[in-house]
Amino acid sequence: MVEWRVTEGLVPYEDALAWMEARVDAVIAGAGGECVWLLEHPPLYTAGTSARAQDLIEPDRFPVYQARRGGEYTYHGPGQRVAYVILDLNRRRRDVRAYVAALEDWVIQTLAEFRVRGERRPGRVGVWVERPEMPPLSDGRPAEDKIAAVGVRLRRWVSYHGISINVEPDLDHYRGIVPCGIAEHGVTSLVDLGLPVTIADLDNALRRHFDGTLGRLES
Repeated sequence: MVEWRVTEGLVPYEDALAWMEARVDAVIAGAGGECVWLLEHPPLYTAGTSARAQDLIEPDRFPVYQARRGGEYTYHGPGQRVAYVILDLNRRRRDVRAYVAALEDWVIQTLAEFRVRGERRPGRVGVWVERPEMPPLSDGRPAEDKIAAVGVRLRRWVSYHGISINVEPDLDHYRGIVPCGIAEHGVTSLVDLGLPVTIADLDNALRRHFDGTLGRLES
C-alpha cells in the first residue's frame, strides 16, 4: 500500500530533497515502501535539468535550488500544494511517458471536482486551463494559464519529485522566472479562478483520484 504523508507548515527544500533521496534508496533496497508526501515550501525557485540561465529573471528574489528533476524553472511557495510521489515503477509500468501522463490525469481528475477543466498541451508538460475572459493570443487562440506543474526523476525505475498545484499562492512571485521556459502564457490558481478551495479540499480530492490514475499503472 502507498503511504500518505501530510506535513503542516513550510518544509525547507533541502530537507525535502534529502528525505526523497533517502526514501528512494530505501525502496530500491527493499527497506521502505511507496509514498505520496503532501507539503508546502517557503518561497523559492527550482531549476530542472533543462533550465536555461536567461529564464531566471530575478536571481536574487528567492533562493534557487538545483532540483535534479526534469524540466526547467518553477516556483514553489505557500498556497501551492506539492505532492512528492515515490513509486516503484518496477512493480507497475516501466514507461516514463505513461507515468507523466498518469500524473497529469491525476491532476485533471482532481481539478474536475472543482469544475475546473484542466487540459494537456502538446510539447508542454503540466496542466493548463483556458481563460476565455482574457484577450486571446496573437494567433487568435484562447488565452490559457498553467495551474499545475509536473517534474519527475527516476532512479532504477523508482520515481520521485512529482506535481505542484496552485491553490492560492502569490502569483506575483512567478515574475522572477519564465515558468517552465514558456513566456507567452501565464499562471493561475484555483482562487485566482474564483474558487474558494482550500489546501485541505485539494488534499481530499487528490486522495480520491489517486487509485483511478496512478494506481492503475500496470506492468
